[in-house]
Amino acid sequence: MTDATPTAAVLLIGDEILSGRTKDKNLGYIADFLTAQGIDLKEARVVADEQADIVAAVNALRARYT
Repeated sequence: MTDATPTAAVLLIGDEILSGRTKDKNLGYIADFLTAQGIDLKEARVVADEQADIVAAVNALRARYT
């Protein structure tokens, strides 16, 4: 039997987030929105401003969540 609840992940991108210079304000808003839509947020990931890291993260997350 397949779980009918859609799943999602949020990918936050930015060296400034990882360094602490910028505090993320988007994750909470996105999580609230997804929950209100009936989507189960399973993971949030932060990656640096490196193309290879971004591509790897997007591919990993899209393979794991609906």
